[in-house]
Amino acid sequence: MSDGGEDGPGKSASAESEARAKAEQFRHDQHLGTQPLADLVALIEQTTGIDVAVLDVGPGEHGLTMRDPARGAVFIAVARTAHPMRQRSTLAHELAHVLFEDWNGPEVPATDTRSPQEIRADAFARHLLVPLDGLRELLGNRLAVVGHATLSQVVQRFVVSPSIAAIALHQAGYIGEGTKDAWFSLTTSMLAARFGWADQYEALRNESNQRRAPQRLLTRAIDGYLNHVVSAQTIATLRGRDVRAIETELTDAGIEPGPLSIAWADPAGLPAVSVDLDDLDDPMDAAQSAPEGPAE
Repeated sequence: MSDGGEDGPGKSASAESEARAKAEQFRHDQHLGTQPLADLVALIEQTTGIDVAVLDVGPGEHGLTMRDPARGAVFIAVARTAHPMRQRSTLAHELAHVLFEDWNGPEVPATDTRSPQEIRADAFARHLLVPLDGLRELLGNRLAVVGHATLSQVVQRFVVSPSIAAIALHQAGYIGEGTKDAWFSLTTSMLAARFGWADQYEALRNESNQRRAPQRLLTRAIDGYLNHVVSAQTIATLRGRDVRAIETELTDAGIEPGPLSIAWADPAGLPAVSVDLDDLDDPMDAAQSAPEGPAE
């Protein structure tokens, strides 16, 4: 997805209003208020029941949503990346496709222009990540000129790209069209370095650049590990980690399979059997003790 998108000739007002209404509804339904959202992967998994994975993908790929129509199962995958703001907007973008059920829409032919569904998902991501009411609560009625320091404050607080922050500031009436367009060339790393939060940005980069398996899938795998039906190697593969590191991590957390007990092999569970020891007599002894019959 694009890094936020902006209202323009190719984007309808209805898509913008639909996106904002859906984002506000989601925040209301999930009791999220107007505050910045923390871990979006966990938030999506816990609020929607959808499995989300952070994977290694090819260049240029940011995220996708897959749906199995037979089972109704939905799966979101996003790229492992050193650009945390992009990853967050991609996650919010893919959540929009789920909430709008865009798979039920008409087929959109592949063109150089972005489809209405993609434009709407961009707008949803922006309104979800930076609600205008939350922005106004943060900045209040500022009389001074809003400059780069304010932009940095919004980017840092809501963990969004400068372009998304600039669009939100423009829509909230804090900056004009020209300033908004000029700020599209700024990057998060530039703002973080200038305004003293480079260490925080580095931590965000490290976090977004890690693979993550869907939590429900990983929970089931650990259940299987505890019951001797899933190996530590399987868990390591799901997490993209070395198996020895996973074994150490599980052991340190007290997650170890118990003694392997096979119920059907327990002698105490076997029924009592009456054994006639006479059946063990030597058959030759039995033949010698038998009475002789008439010769043939």
